Amino acid sequence: MIKYLQTFGFNVSNQVFADNSWYFRNALVRANYNDLQNDIHATTEFLEKFIENLLTGTDHELKNRYMHIEYTDSTQSANDNVSKCKNCTLEELAILREISKNPSITQKELATAIGKSERTVKTRTVELQNNGFLRRKNGKRNGQWEVLVEI
Repeated sequence: MIKYLQTFGFNVSNQVFADNSWYFRNALVRANYNDLQNDIHATTEFLEKFIENLLTGTDHELKNRYMHIEYTDSTQSANDNVSKCKNCTLEELAILREISKNPSITQKELATAIGKSERTVKTRTVELQNNGFLRRKNGKRNGQWEVLVEI
């Protein structure tokens, strides 16, 4: 997973996995656990929290007890502090991160930074603009990008 994320330009180390290994393991189990007789279905919400902490710097509290089937705590919600770009792909998150670092970056430079083709970057930036996550200011040639969501 670390190597895969690094191909998108994310600076990820093993430390996050080492610090949260038990949580990550249990989140993988909950993502695949079904007990249909008791109306318990697999859920990826805990993996999503872990990955949001890893990629976007959010600060979800990663506690194993939240994954227990019988756990009830009305103050804890799986959607607390959810990134505004929840449905973004890794490519889109990488693009938004690079643009937030350098708003005047070109699509060619973006392609190099995230290790994808220029065509892919063009397609993703159009999608991000259509979804209201990204905007181009002051024209194509001398303009700048503006990230409209928290990443």
